[in-house]
Amino acid sequence: MRKNTLILLAFALLMSPMAKAINITRVEPANWWVGMKNHRLQVMVYGPGIGKAKLTMTYPGVKIAEVDKTDNPNYLFIYLDIAAGAKPGNVALHFTAGNEKMVYNYPLWARNRETGALGFNATDVLYLITPDRFANGNTNNDNLDSVVVNRQNPNARHGGDLAGVVQHLDYLKDLGITTIWLNPTQENRIRGGSYHGYAITDYYKMDPRFGTNDEFRDLVRAGHKKGLKMVMDMVFNHCGSSHWWMNDLPTKDWINDSAKFVQTTGNTISAMDIHASKTERDQFLDGWFSRGMPDLNQRNPHLATYLIQNSIWWIEYARIDGIRQDTYSYMDFDFLSRWCKAVYNEYPDFNITGETWYNKSGSPAWWQANSKLDNKNSYLKTSMDFPLTFVCQKGFDTKVESHYLNDIYEEIAQDFLYPDPYGLLIFLDNHDMSRFNREGDTDLKRYKQGLAFLLTMRGIPEIFYGTEIAMTGTKEQGDGRLRKDFPGGWPGDTTNAFTRKGRTPTQNEAWDYLQILLHWRKTSLAVTQGTLVHYTPSRSNVYVYARIKGKHVVLVMLNGTSTDKTIQMKRFSDVTGTYTKGIDVLTGQIFDIRQTVTVPASGELVMDLM
Repeated sequence: MRKNTLILLAFALLMSPMAKAINITRVEPANWWVGMKNHRLQVMVYGPGIGKAKLTMTYPGVKIAEVDKTDNPNYLFIYLDIAAGAKPGNVALHFTAGNEKMVYNYPLWARNRETGALGFNATDVLYLITPDRFANGNTNNDNLDSVVVNRQNPNARHGGDLAGVVQHLDYLKDLGITTIWLNPTQENRIRGGSYHGYAITDYYKMDPRFGTNDEFRDLVRAGHKKGLKMVMDMVFNHCGSSHWWMNDLPTKDWINDSAKFVQTTGNTISAMDIHASKTERDQFLDGWFSRGMPDLNQRNPHLATYLIQNSIWWIEYARIDGIRQDTYSYMDFDFLSRWCKAVYNEYPDFNITGETWYNKSGSPAWWQANSKLDNKNSYLKTSMDFPLTFVCQKGFDTKVESHYLNDIYEEIAQDFLYPDPYGLLIFLDNHDMSRFNREGDTDLKRYKQGLAFLLTMRGIPEIFYGTEIAMTGTKEQGDGRLRKDFPGGWPGDTTNAFTRKGRTPTQNEAWDYLQILLHWRKTSLAVTQGTLVHYTPSRSNVYVYARIKGKHVVLVMLNGTSTDKTIQMKRFSDVTGTYTKGIDVLTGQIFDIRQTVTVPASGELVMDLM
């Protein structure tokens, strides 16, 4: 009888839910740092039934501020206060559920004092890379999760990775780039591969096809040693449909539209339109980008803090210098404002640029910090000047009757809308639009004039990878085709455009032209720090503008016609002043600027005045 009773008791204990050990499967962020300006830390803990557990801890300088449970018992949101004097070490978090106990040692690290978090500004030129299409430095990480590299399919994974970028840092430095911007590199483990990176499935992990977290940190370090900054692409509007939390959401309102697919209108003006109906604005902001990209609800306070901390974690861990935030206008304004403030409070020199996609100047002006167009402050230092891009893509073409230079002039004349036009990100193209250089162009006149404009105009220039070899590709052909593989980035490539020998004569002409401009730009205080004064091109279809910093003056003349144009220089005397000569930085030719200057057909002069 006694034996049977013991057996029954043992069986009852095994069957008791409290006999099951506490199991924590995820803790995010996995670590934090002491000495941060913001002393409050959110720790998201995930595990079966963890929401039923009680938490205690004792660590000098660290206190539990609050422990929040949600409607999902598998989550706990722990908020810790970390005093300024707290020391690095492991914080023992004691979880208790009935008779079961567990200790989780949460790491607090010393602050990262390496170079980094420098920000970027008009002294820089960003080089945008789609990592999967730039260079394959490690073929061992090509084929994972049954997703096989297939370079014949423009929409498949092609195998480019972080190692490939590391191997070409000297190439970028030689070209004259100062800052690298990578399309998203965080994990995208979804069916089909998601080569572009915009369907994130783990915010704290590099995609294994690109490399590891340590490899990313090493890339940033290697770039810093060569004087190159790093901008990280982030995506807070949506996650990937295969994100781990999609199988067990932390809260019912974690994903917008009750976690059911509702297509966003894509009407970005809705966020700014004072007459927009609530339903139309809500459908734009809360609708999903696509079925594979569930829309995140930044109004949820736990999710908002999670995302803010995630960006700060990457800055501190890898010492990146800037962030480009995807689909900026699709998100909650108050969240974005809070995010920018939190990042700048921790890293005052840092910079964030937001994808403020719209074709009128009012949009990027509305979003920029200290906007004159809204009574709330976004704190966003750098908007993306899409309106200027759209005008430029239609311009710089003298083969058709057009007054594109006047259109560009009028777009720049709208700068009165901006709190800081010199802080705008300017570009001729990027990964989401047709490349500026066109297959039908038989010479490089349009290419050269466009780049001369980009690299001398107010703002922070961005160049899409492959521009230096006049790469082409259109949106109509598909995103995968405009994001082509860089020739020579893969073992076995028959041509290697990373070398002079591997480029065609036309490619070398394009490369040399851009290199001259980029290296000269680094030395030009007038362009990188100066003000802009311009003149309407309506009289002659020649656009003339000056960049001025003290005694440093650069005069730019762009000819929008197919014939040489001789220009009377008296009109520009308020910027030429007592200068008598100008040296063209592209050719070294010296011009007498006292009477007339002839600008070649479809050409440009970029002159340092003497």
